[in-house]
Amino acid sequence: MLIKFLLVVAFFGVMLAIGFYCRKHSTDVSGFVLAGRSVGPWLTAFAYGTSYFSAVVFVGYAGQFGWRYGIAATWAGLGNAFIGSLMAWAVLGRRTRIMSQYLSSATMPDFFGKRFKSDALKIVASIICFVFLIPYTASLYNGLSRLFGMAFDIDYSICVIFMAVLTGIYVVAGGYMATAINDFIQGIIMLFGITAVVLAVLASKGGFLNALAGLAEISDAHATTQLAKSPGIFASFFGPDPVNLLGVVILTSLGTWGLPQMVQKFYAIKNESDITKGTVISTFFALVVAGGCYFLGGFGRLFTAQLDPTGIGVPVEGYDSVIPLMLSGLPDLLLGVVVILVLSASMSTLSSLVLASSSTLTLDLLKGHVIKDMNEAKQLFVMRILIVMFIIISVILALIQYRSNVTFIAQLMGVSWGALAGAFLAPFMYSLYWKGVTKLSCWVNFLFSSFVMIANIFVRPSFPALLQSPINAGAFCMLAGFVIVPVVSLVTPKPDKQFLEDAFNCYTKTVTVRQSKALGD
Repeated sequence: MLIKFLLVVAFFGVMLAIGFYCRKHSTDVSGFVLAGRSVGPWLTAFAYGTSYFSAVVFVGYAGQFGWRYGIAATWAGLGNAFIGSLMAWAVLGRRTRIMSQYLSSATMPDFFGKRFKSDALKIVASIICFVFLIPYTASLYNGLSRLFGMAFDIDYSICVIFMAVLTGIYVVAGGYMATAINDFIQGIIMLFGITAVVLAVLASKGGFLNALAGLAEISDAHATTQLAKSPGIFASFFGPDPVNLLGVVILTSLGTWGLPQMVQKFYAIKNESDITKGTVISTFFALVVAGGCYFLGGFGRLFTAQLDPTGIGVPVEGYDSVIPLMLSGLPDLLLGVVVILVLSASMSTLSSLVLASSSTLTLDLLKGHVIKDMNEAKQLFVMRILIVMFIIISVILALIQYRSNVTFIAQLMGVSWGALAGAFLAPFMYSLYWKGVTKLSCWVNFLFSSFVMIANIFVRPSFPALLQSPINAGAFCMLAGFVIVPVVSLVTPKPDKQFLEDAFNCYTKTVTVRQSKALGD
C-alpha cells in the first residue's frame, strides 16, 4: 500500500509542478488554447495519443471486447494505430493546420462558423460539443472505479473528486502547454506500463503460446450463433462476431477524425517536419498502447472461473470487471504502475476534453453572442471558470452513473463518440478538400447524427438489431456522413465562390522558409 501511495503522490506532484511552470505560456487566448501554435512533434504526437486512449479503452473497451471477440479484439488496436493515427495525421494534419490558421480559428465550431460564414452553425456545433463531451468525460472517471477499488481501500467518490481537482488545477494554471507536457510524461508511463502489464499477465498463464493454447480450448455455450460456440473461436483470426467487431474498429479508429479534442491537436503544429515526425510517433504510440490493451483483453476468458463462476456466459460483475480481475494478482509494485498507467490515460484525456469544451463555449458561444464586449483577459477568465464548471458537472454525472449502474463504460463512450464524430467528421474533412461543401449539408449532418444517437439512448429497442448497439449506431452515423454531405451539397445553394477561392489559395501559396520546413509563419 505504501508503494502504491507514494507512486500516486509523486505522479500528482509532477503534474501540478508542470501546470504552474507553464503559466507563462497561458497569458493570452492563443497561448492558453493552442500554446501559440508552436508545439513540437513529440509533444503534439503524445498529446494526440494520450487524449485518444484513456481508462475507457483500458478498462471498458479492452475488457468488454476482449471477452466478446477474444484475441481478434486486437484488430481494434491495429485500426486505432493505422486508421485513427497514421491516416488521420496524413489526411488531416497539414490541411487542418493551414486552413485553421488562415481562418484564424482555434476550435472546431469556430472553423465551421468561419468556413461557412454562419454564426448559427458555430453555435450549434459548440452546443453539440458541450452536450456530448460530458458523457465521455463521465465515462473516464468510471473507468477508474474498479481499479481503485482493487488497489486502494478508499471510496471511489474520493478518488474521482481528487483526480478532478488536480486535473483542473494544472489545466487552469498552464493551459494547453501544461496539458501537452503532462501528456508527454503520461504517455511515457503508458508505453512502459502497458508493455509490463501484458508481459506479466501472459507470464502468469505460462507465456504467450500457453495462454493462446488455453484460449483455443474455450468456447461459449451461451452464444447465439454456431460460429461463436465453436472451440478455438476466441483464438481465431476474426473471432466469433466479425461484423460487430468491424463496428468497433470503425467507431474507435475513424471516430478520432471528427472529435474536437483530437483535431484541435493539429491546430498547434509548429512546422512541416513536425507533421512527419508526429505521424510516426503517434502511430507507434497507438500501436503499443491500443494494440497492447486490446491484445491483453483478448485473454480475458482465461479467467472465466473467477469472472463467470455461475457459467452464465458473461462476467457476473459486468464487462468492466474483466481487466481489473486480470491484474489483481500482479505484484504490488506492478499494480502501482497499473494505477499510475490508468491515471495517466484518464487525466490526459480529461484535460484535453475540458480544455476543448471550455474554449469552445467561450470563443464560439459566449463571445460576441452572450457577452458582447469580451477582451483577452475576460476570455481567459471565463475559460478557466468553465473548466471548473465542466469538471464539476462531469464528476456529478460520474458519481450518479456509478451509484446507479446506468450503463457500461463502452456504451457511454459509444454514444458520445458516435454523436460527435458522426456530426463533425464528414463536413470537416470534406471542407478541407472540396470547395463544393454547403452550409445546409453541415446542418443536415449535424442534426442527423445528433438525432440518431439521442434516439439510440431513449428508444433503442426500436432500432434495427444491428444498430441497437451505440457503437454500431455511432459507426453508422460516421459512414452515413460521407454520403449525406456530398449529396446535400449537390442540391443546395452553392457557397460564396470568391471567398472559397481565397480560402483554398492558402494551400497553394508559395512560402520561403528553410528547406527542412514547408509551413509559413
